[in-house]
Amino acid sequence: MTTATERSVVLLESDEIARMIARLAHQILEPTDAQHGLVLIGIRRGGEALAQRLAAQIEAICGKAPATGFLNINLYRDDRVTHEMPESQIPVDITGRLVVVVDDVLFTGRTIRAALDAVTDLGRPSAIRLCVLVDRGLRELPIQADYVGRVIPSSRREHVDVSLAAAAAPSDAVSIHAHAP
Repeated sequence: MTTATERSVVLLESDEIARMIARLAHQILEPTDAQHGLVLIGIRRGGEALAQRLAAQIEAICGKAPATGFLNINLYRDDRVTHEMPESQIPVDITGRLVVVVDDVLFTGRTIRAALDAVTDLGRPSAIRLCVLVDRGLRELPIQADYVGRVIPSSRREHVDVSLAAAAAPSDAVSIHAHAP
C-alpha cells in the first residue's frame, strides 16, 4: 500500500523478468563443470521462487534439473531478524558440489554472509556462487554476486520489492518504493 509520502515505481515486469531468469540460467551453466553436481539453494522467502524458476530453466536448457534446496538463515543472522520461516530443506550432500546460493535482492550483504555460514555448516562444496535477481548496492560487507539479473542503484530511503511466483506469472514484478525524508 502506497501512502501520500511514498512513491512507488514498477521497474521490471513479468516478460523482462522471464528473460533475465533465462539469461541467469545460461550464465550458471556456462562453466563446463557447472552441469555436474550443481545445487541451487534458495534463501527462504526471497530466493525460493527464483531458485525454482532457475531450476526449471536449467532443466529446459540441458535436460536435467539441478538439485534444489531452500535455506533458512535466521539462526545465522547478526541482526534482530525474528521472522518465523520453515526450516531449511537441502535434499543432497553438498560436499564437493557446485552450490549456487540464490536470493531475490542483494543489499547490505548480511543475508548472504549468514547464508555462507549456513552452507559451510552443511558441508564443503567445491565452490559457492551467488545469483541474485536485483543488486541494489549499498553494501555493508564485501559481498559480490557472480550472477546478477539487474543492477538497480538505490538509496537507503528506498525499498526494492520483488514479487515472483514459482512459475512465470503476469504478477511478477520488481518495484521500488521511495519514502519521503
